[in-house]
Amino acid sequence: MGEDRVVSAPAEPSAPAPPREPAATPPARIEPAVAEPRPSSAVVTGSVQLAPADLADAQVRALRLFGDPVLRTECEPVASYDAELRALVRDLTRTLAEERGAGLAAPQIGVSARVFVFDVPGPDGRVSGHLVNPGLDFPDDDEQDGPEGCLSIPGLYFDTKRRQNVVAKGFNAYGDPVQVVGTGLMARCLQHETDHLDGVLFVDRLDAATRREAMRAIRDADWSGEAAPTVKVSPHHIHGRLG
Repeated sequence: MGEDRVVSAPAEPSAPAPPREPAATPPARIEPAVAEPRPSSAVVTGSVQLAPADLADAQVRALRLFGDPVLRTECEPVASYDAELRALVRDLTRTLAEERGAGLAAPQIGVSARVFVFDVPGPDGRVSGHLVNPGLDFPDDDEQDGPEGCLSIPGLYFDTKRRQNVVAKGFNAYGDPVQVVGTGLMARCLQHETDHLDGVLFVDRLDAATRREAMRAIRDADWSGEAAPTVKVSPHHIHGRLG
């Protein structure tokens, strides 16, 4: 007998392999439209606080609003470090706390004197105090750009260029020299409040298009009254203008 042969059936044609899907493209990295603000910090040399005894009987003073001539008056340097000056600092401090702002200058309560107070949040808590006869130095050319407002122009905020780093030198209400080195929001506050002492408002530092927008918003504001403000641009030279 011959050997049986096993004959395999022809293989079924294999189905074509499905086309390979292209490798997924990783999502594009989306950068923020606006850079995150740099941190705010302050280094204070000397005492910028009133003694507890000088804080008694503080009063909340009425704020002067945009259009009031006192806001366009270049303030006189303080000559006497006396009880009257300390009473001014006391009332500025109390008024700022009531208004929950970051800074308040003497002309904003109707007093033409080179004095302001500040209360600025920082990484280690709020930094508060006052400066008399301040002067500003800028250690570099770094800038910041971000929203800024003013208690004398309530409810309105516009992006405003400022220096990023500032050294403010002046005196406290007792005549002792003090210094505040500020970065970020503190630097912005020191510049904003010193501007007030020169009759300059933050809207003066806006570019032309934004300034027009700001003036329209001021005219439309509930607090502006029926009459248009009579003073729109600072009559004084704006030192260190960035915009």
